[in-house]
Amino acid sequence: MIVVPRGVVNLAAGWMTLRAARRLRRADPGHAAQRRAFAFLTGRMAATESGRAAGLEAGMRYDTFNRRVAPRAYEDFVPSIDRMKRGEPDVMWPGLCRYFVLTAGTATGQSKCLPATDALVGHFQQAALAALLTHTARVGHTRALQGRHLFLGGSTVLTPVEGSHPPVATAGEIGGIVACQMPAWFERHFYEPGAEIARMDDWAAKLQAIAERTRGLNITLLEGLPSWTLMLADAIRTQGPRGRTATPFLKLLWPQLDCFVHGGVPIGPFQSDLRAALGAEVSFHEIYRAAEGFIAAQDVEAARGLRLLTDGGLFFEFLPMAAFDEHNLANLGSKVIPLEEVQAGVDYALLLTTPAGLCRYLIGDVVRFMSTEVPRLVYVGRTNLRLDAFGEQVTEKAATEALLAVCQRHGWTVVNFHVAPVFADTLTGQRRGGHEWWIELKAPTIETPTANVISPELDTGLMQRGDEYAARRRSRGLEPPAVRLVMPGVFEQWMRKNGRWGGENKMPRCRSDRLVADQLADLSRFFIETPPPYVIRRT
Repeated sequence: MIVVPRGVVNLAAGWMTLRAARRLRRADPGHAAQRRAFAFLTGRMAATESGRAAGLEAGMRYDTFNRRVAPRAYEDFVPSIDRMKRGEPDVMWPGLCRYFVLTAGTATGQSKCLPATDALVGHFQQAALAALLTHTARVGHTRALQGRHLFLGGSTVLTPVEGSHPPVATAGEIGGIVACQMPAWFERHFYEPGAEIARMDDWAAKLQAIAERTRGLNITLLEGLPSWTLMLADAIRTQGPRGRTATPFLKLLWPQLDCFVHGGVPIGPFQSDLRAALGAEVSFHEIYRAAEGFIAAQDVEAARGLRLLTDGGLFFEFLPMAAFDEHNLANLGSKVIPLEEVQAGVDYALLLTTPAGLCRYLIGDVVRFMSTEVPRLVYVGRTNLRLDAFGEQVTEKAATEALLAVCQRHGWTVVNFHVAPVFADTLTGQRRGGHEWWIELKAPTIETPTANVISPELDTGLMQRGDEYAARRRSRGLEPPAVRLVMPGVFEQWMRKNGRWGGENKMPRCRSDRLVADQLADLSRFFIETPPPYVIRRT
């Protein structure tokens, strides 16, 4: 095996950063790259059974593709994915599929099993490098590439897929699949926390093991979900003689720590705590990665959106949320548009065509473009994790921003929250009600948080952020928010009970049903609330 010296890696990092900087300075809308991705992906899938059944042809035009191939959800692919699991070749992508990704199931509560072909794994590896180079190009140096990279994720253990035939296919988180095909030079020079610790699934033990292993290492980059990163920081900072705080912030422990890579959830509620835990000089770098593919990365200040990775090997399409109907998805193909036709400020459901054989696949995310000359977007929420029981159309982004603004005004810090509808029985039989907010704030606070303060300020913030919400509040079709301030540990207990503690798992922020809210109610014994001015009915 050829061992690549560290000096060579450093020289290559500098050269690639210069190339990335030149490329990112160009105002490239990415249309040509997307046409190349479309031609390559449709050409490869045209040689598969699913591709032929869908009418795919090598060299086909986009307008023909748009007419022939219907947008599809996960359930539409399950029969083909099951055949791939059994070892059938050339079903959705040429050849056999050895790996399958298990998703976190944040939206539905049920994990999905998606194919992870060798081509898709290659996409993740190349796109991850491109995303990292957007950071080094943005900050103008390669210090993040001069040391080791600590990846804080779930267990990398892969389990055999039931019913698969030799060679036996395995399934796990995308991080575990990519890790098992990691180049030897990357493992040697960069990868932490090492293969043995990465395989651990006991989250508390894993954090302690990482804290012990990394104390003397030159960590220059840390990647993880914000909430779990804060837990790691606590474990490391309190690891000392007799439990005394040994390190006020991680930059003192790791003097060369340059970059914190995050994504998956809005960072706003965690930003001040993360800054205190990491250190003032650590750069934050946001990425947008899903189980289906690597979508975007930060190349300018985060408020301007993340740059779409148009040359990363995925083909992107967009369905305006004004036309979205999950029950009529197969008939909405004519409403779907390519990158060339998107407009800034419009909310779109995102569809992907990928080198795993997913074609026009609705991944369930909603995005909004901040600019189109250089395609930069923001994550808005999930198609089925939003508040719309009364036609109010409140996204996860709007809910998070409204709550964060309230807390910033009063010096409060959000630990976790969830929003759900509550329904009212009226004499006329109309469906009325409002939103119920379950909120855990960090203690102690200088100003005591009260629901009577939070509720009207949330209400005002949501009206400022959404015309539909404001219209329904003015017409009294929607009541003021009901706020429940829960005791510490309620959200942790919910996540543990539902198998979502640690790794890539996230708390669903809002739903248009009461599945999560009723479970939180069953777990809560003490809370402060604003009594809603209507009769609550569980549905």
